[in-house]
Amino acid sequence: MARVAVDVPLPHLDRPFDYLVDASDDLVAQPGVRVRVRFAGQLVSGFLLERAESSPHDGKLAFLDKVVSGERVLDPAVARLARAVADRYAGSLQDVLRLAVPPRHARVESQKAPPGDHDLGPPAAAGEEPQPASSGPFAFPAPGALDGDTVGERWGDYVSGAAFLRALEEGRTARAVWSALPGEDWPARIAEAAAASVRGGRGALVLVADARDLERVDVAMGRVLGEGRHVALNAAAGPAERYRRFLAASRHQVPVVVGTRAAMFAPVAELGLVVIWDDGDDLYAEPRAPYPHAREVLLTRAQLAGCSALIGGFARTGEAQLLLETGWAKEITGSRDTLRGRVARIQPTGDDPQLARDPGAATARLPSLGWQAARAALQGGRPVLVQVPRRGYLPSTACAECRTPARCPPCSGPLGLAGARDVPTCRWCGRVSADYSCPACGGRRLRASVTGARRTAEELGRAFPGVSIRTSGRDEILNTVPAEPVVVVATPGAEPVADEGFGCVLLLDTWALLTRSDLRAGEETMRRWFNAAALARPDGSVIVVADGSLVTVQALLRWDPAWFAARELAERRELRFPPAARMADVTGPADAVADLLQVARLPADTEILGPVPAPDNQERFLLRVSRGKAAELAHALHEAAAVRSARKAAHPVRLQMDPATLF
Repeated sequence: MARVAVDVPLPHLDRPFDYLVDASDDLVAQPGVRVRVRFAGQLVSGFLLERAESSPHDGKLAFLDKVVSGERVLDPAVARLARAVADRYAGSLQDVLRLAVPPRHARVESQKAPPGDHDLGPPAAAGEEPQPASSGPFAFPAPGALDGDTVGERWGDYVSGAAFLRALEEGRTARAVWSALPGEDWPARIAEAAAASVRGGRGALVLVADARDLERVDVAMGRVLGEGRHVALNAAAGPAERYRRFLAASRHQVPVVVGTRAAMFAPVAELGLVVIWDDGDDLYAEPRAPYPHAREVLLTRAQLAGCSALIGGFARTGEAQLLLETGWAKEITGSRDTLRGRVARIQPTGDDPQLARDPGAATARLPSLGWQAARAALQGGRPVLVQVPRRGYLPSTACAECRTPARCPPCSGPLGLAGARDVPTCRWCGRVSADYSCPACGGRRLRASVTGARRTAEELGRAFPGVSIRTSGRDEILNTVPAEPVVVVATPGAEPVADEGFGCVLLLDTWALLTRSDLRAGEETMRRWFNAAALARPDGSVIVVADGSLVTVQALLRWDPAWFAARELAERRELRFPPAARMADVTGPADAVADLLQVARLPADTEILGPVPAPDNQERFLLRVSRGKAAELAHALHEAAAVRSARKAAHPVRLQMDPATLF
């Protein structure tokens, strides 16, 4: 008898179903293979979860229609993880399995492992867990030892850094929140941690936010581990190549897997370490149901597997701080003496001494302090980085007379300019408003409301004649820049790495980040500033165009992400905001949402906030409970969704636990 997770996207059918196995399929029908079964008169796909001798089902069981492939693509540990993630996010198992296992590529399955791949031994027998062979990559000798003096040169700059690596090498569980020092070669440090885990006889899974970071980690892994010891999972590789790499991990041919968000469910043999870098990046939030966050998936995975975890970054999120305050993880930070030798000189432009020397600094986009620092770096033959929060030319405009935001007359979307000689165009509907006039004062001239990267590059070209000005953003992203006088204007997340570090880093338009109406505005501002400032040379300078008395600026000046994260978490705890509390977003048509909330057996102390208008004439409610009631709330919402599904309700309701955006 086989227990099968059937691919039927209905909440009330979120459970495995039992099928008989024909004698001819007995050997190939093992846990983790893809199957086809008859369900409600239709032929549907599914995964075989487990084999059993008998079934509690009283009725007559049907036979498996077909075993699609003998490839065991759903690892038992990943199946348990998928169930836990579905329960945590009020979702269905099949929704999570679609995220966990990529689509089948039959031709790739039939190919033999290419040279350089190292099999860890024969497949496990029916009902057994796969076991690594002693001759596999888990036993490979490291190209360079990570103990003794070498550890001191690498992780020894951090308090508890060397102890963390020793724990990995000895196979002990160690969980840490790592605040990287400025200028740190963090891909190399992560690769060293993965190598230490492998030498301890266990594998590692590393997640980064985007393809640029993945490329850097991929190179570092190859350098530290050697060729053929890891795979990089990236959608840009194409379906066939990505599936081949997935199979290399699934067949336990490599001990280390690195990837972006989609790799959070990647199968890793004898998982001993999970790593996530810069966990505050919004790219880690899965946009498909049940909307899991990669950080939470890895933490759940570490808990289920009893393995080590490393949450790293230059900045620190409230969720990472909570792990420290609850004792789940320990802190890895650089000593103050080490930090003083690594951090650049950071200066604000809005404090009293600067205003006394330059009264226009309060309103100037590039005050004299920033201009002088950039000029000094360029004259010294060093590159300059300018971070602006928006891409484009003038992505947002306003009336030049009365400062009223310029809106598209038909749809009320914001009007922007793509270039100096272009006409205003709506950023929502794309309509051109060549004859725009302000509804408030009748003025026809527009001014910049938010200045984009292209306009900034144009302005800096006039400020520094004869200097090469380059941009890095969505249209063209620079990975590296040489150690020569050049100005790079980049949007957050697109900053390149300078060969010898930037001589000056300018943080412009800081108000655009700090004044956002978002729960995470301060945290996101800190993340972007720290990531950019970390690229400066120790003898360089960082100029932040903001008032030095602001909390965010104070944290940057002292390079103290821990202090800011602790303060941010304390404020959220007082206001009962995540991660101090747990919230659920319930969005849909008004009658559908009301029906679900009426059916749901919510925890007794659930606080219902709303309704508020949502796009497409929908309503949105926020449900808030204490952290201890999170599982109960998720179960109640999933149960209510199942009741509506069984009733064949006409309109679905979107359920999202711990949404990234609350308002």
